[in-house]
Amino acid sequence: MGAEEELVAQLRAGDEEAFAALVRMYHNRLLRLAQTVVASRSVAEEAVQDTWLAVVRGVDRFEGRSSFKTWLFQILLNRARTAAKRENRTDLLAESDWDERFDGSGAWVSPPTHWSDLVDDRVVAQRLAFRVHDILPLLPDVQRQVIMLRDVEGLSSSDVGTLLGLTDGNQRVLLHRARTRVRHHLEMEMDTV
Repeated sequence: MGAEEELVAQLRAGDEEAFAALVRMYHNRLLRLAQTVVASRSVAEEAVQDTWLAVVRGVDRFEGRSSFKTWLFQILLNRARTAAKRENRTDLLAESDWDERFDGSGAWVSPPTHWSDLVDDRVVAQRLAFRVHDILPLLPDVQRQVIMLRDVEGLSSSDVGTLLGLTDGNQRVLLHRARTRVRHHLEMEMDTV
């Protein structure tokens, strides 16, 4: 039995320390994911709190068909989506704004340049890495969620597909578009350096 499964078993037995350990392990990750769904940090924090309450109340119903992490993220996404509907959030960027980067067949009009090869100064590269955090809120909701779950949280494509209700093909397209948008913003950043 792994450490996480041990903590879940202890939580089922009412161990408060196990709950505290799970919160330390996942709280910030849940908050980051919630912020991909809702517009404000305060609403994201409420969704995370609701998630932890649901975990405590529902841990006995966790069947282990998926990992605890996937189950936890599913609860969070459900809570955050409900909160987002209340917020009536709109995307900051429209899908059509990016169509000019691709031709009718979906191929690049002009392939992206390898901006990372041009970076000689590690300080500049590090600053750009921190910029990704600022860029993510500019992505449409589902793209932001896919890139967070795949590239930040490291979930498998099948887990992400299950969590977000996406086909493998749709998920690949969304991940590609999200990475393309992040890259575009970073390229713009490089042009100003």
